[in-house]
Amino acid sequence: MVSGSSGAGREAAHAGFFEKRQLRRYAGIWSLWALGVGAVISGHFSGWNYGLAVAGWGGLLAAAAIMAFMFLCLVFCIAEMSAALPDAGATYAFARRAMGPWGGFFSGVCDNVEYVLTPAVICFFIGSYLGSMFDTGMPDWCWWIATYGLFLVLNIRGIALSFRVTLVITLISLAILLLFCGLAIPHVDIARFALNISADGRELAGGSGPLFPFGVQGILAALPFAVWLYLAIEELPLAAEESVDPRRDMPRGILLALVTLTVTAFLIAAINPAVNGVGAYKLGTSGEPILDGFRALYGDAGAIPLGLIALSGLIASFHAIIFGLGRQIFALSRSGYFPAALSRTHAVHKTPHVALLTGSALGLAIMMTLWLVLGGKAAAPVIGSVLLNMAVFGAMLSYILRAISFIVLRRQNPEMARPFLSPFGQFGAAAVIAISTVTLFYQLQDPNFSKGVLWVIMWFAAASGYFALHGRHRLTLSPEEVFALQHQAGPELEPART
Repeated sequence: MVSGSSGAGREAAHAGFFEKRQLRRYAGIWSLWALGVGAVISGHFSGWNYGLAVAGWGGLLAAAAIMAFMFLCLVFCIAEMSAALPDAGATYAFARRAMGPWGGFFSGVCDNVEYVLTPAVICFFIGSYLGSMFDTGMPDWCWWIATYGLFLVLNIRGIALSFRVTLVITLISLAILLLFCGLAIPHVDIARFALNISADGRELAGGSGPLFPFGVQGILAALPFAVWLYLAIEELPLAAEESVDPRRDMPRGILLALVTLTVTAFLIAAINPAVNGVGAYKLGTSGEPILDGFRALYGDAGAIPLGLIALSGLIASFHAIIFGLGRQIFALSRSGYFPAALSRTHAVHKTPHVALLTGSALGLAIMMTLWLVLGGKAAAPVIGSVLLNMAVFGAMLSYILRAISFIVLRRQNPEMARPFLSPFGQFGAAAVIAISTVTLFYQLQDPNFSKGVLWVIMWFAAASGYFALHGRHRLTLSPEEVFALQHQAGPELEPART
């Protein structure tokens, strides 16, 4: 046992422990790019458009620009830390190195909230789409179970299959977005349709309304919705131990993914509300903005095939984030923050099957509980909002802790080998903290926010109790952390032999 900070011990594990917890290296730059884009792409198909109702067309584009800057700063921070500390735990590993075991714990639990609930949010919308297109009489939760079951099989069957599926559905989703934009451009009328919201929130039949109908307040209020254009790209470092060369490929993959997403984000946010027959006012309350755009162009005759097309983005993100969910729980378990049994990997496929099954079961259980407690189908909008607020709450806290870890590592460990350096440095990290904090403040305006936060507080309390009483005395350094610490801080951190 090697002493750690904050009263926690770091236990060295015998060789057999890690033999049962090995991941297989497969991913190159393009696999990582596909994972990053795929994790986010559902936010281009739905969610972002609610910002139109509080900010108007110009206000939403301004909020999207602010978020693009924040995520650029965040991605640069992540690229620097993940190249220096290539560990499957990502955020928790950065925070533990910077702030000790408790810092790693809080960062890891914030990530856990995000990665358990983000696929639940996406699965909820998949069920809504399928339920509206196929009137089978089945409740939405039947679609939820089927969706989780299918993509758990794909993720457990092997890393190569998982990345291939991610690449294919990500390319399909991007092609559909670009196809829609290409087909829609001849039908765009910004003055009449994009600017059809008045300063008092009414629909202007003839358009020609203000660019920023709700002013600066509207732009800030749209931040929690604009975040959906980029949320989950930060999961990419979770694949560090499955990357062939993480120190070289991880920074390139995540930056390339962000560039791709920024281009498609501004295309869809600018074009979709301006399509003839759609408009920013209508799209501000739409649950399926891309589908509404296709309907405006081609009518309702092809509603089901168009719905299936629009569903591809949700499927891409669900599959990619389920991947991140498994790696995040796996890493926290292997390091002692969660029970060790959760980090067992499949004997044949070398995938974290126990973590995947457990995290998915938890997400599904939360969805089912909300379904029963809040009133089933009739409460669907509230259920979706509560899940979304819980996920965004965890994500914003996670971003703040990532940025703090970056600043601490820069100041306390300037000698650390950094194959990639963030050009924005500590200023970029401070910008992430500031914008994330403002986003959380404006999220408070959502009446469903308090319901979601209550559940998250209970989540933190349960995890904190386990860690305080048991987990902090059983912390284990992963092989990647051992390597990094030995080469950065000297031999005194080498784990004891067993």
